[in-house]
Amino acid sequence: SKAGNHLSGQLVRSGTSVSLNYGEAQSTESRKDFIHKMKVILKELRETFVCLKIIHLSKLYKTEKKIIKAKKENNELISIFVKSIETTKNNLQS
Repeated sequence: SKAGNHLSGQLVRSGTSVSLNYGEAQSTESRKDFIHKMKVILKELRETFVCLKIIHLSKLYKTEKKIIKAKKENNELISIFVKSIETTKNNLQS
């Protein structure tokens, strides 16, 4: 469907953006820049989760088990990046 194609395209864009931005974050020159890149990654992960949620609620998937697993993994990544940002901020202040 048109909606399915749009959402799958958006999912590819936001999902690949996470790994590309993570590569950039690894080569930042300061902790502040690292935090900024990590926040961009967090925004993309949240956008990816919203796409997955819409796909799930609209039943625009072939296998429900896979979409549930993808949402769970995405939430785990969000938790990891939130903690990483918090840790870096704490280290910046000390």
